[in-house]
Amino acid sequence: MNFSRHTLAAALAAMLLLASGCAVTRGQETVGAYLDDTGITSQIKSRYVESKQVDAAAISVETLNGTVMLSGFAKSQNERNAAETIARAVSGVKSVKNEIAVRPAMPG
Repeated sequence: MNFSRHTLAAALAAMLLLASGCAVTRGQETVGAYLDDTGITSQIKSRYVESKQVDAAAISVETLNGTVMLSGFAKSQNERNAAETIARAVSGVKSVKNEIAVRPAMPG
């Protein structure tokens, strides 16, 4: 087979794009929806960093079509509730699934 460099480069780029798991293949209909979800996730994470009630490093945030999934660990039920309240207050959030686990208090 005699492929030009341009053909090989285009084929490689297409393979990389497909292998990278382009967000639109995650079930979102448009690139715009992906950008909206990314913006929602970023806003929630930055509000966690600013909050004294939530440990931003211990909580993961994922957004798909405006539905936010929270996971990770909280030190108390109050922290878990605060994380959900902060997420719900962000513009564009349609619903929040709070899967944050509360760590049991260590005896001592």
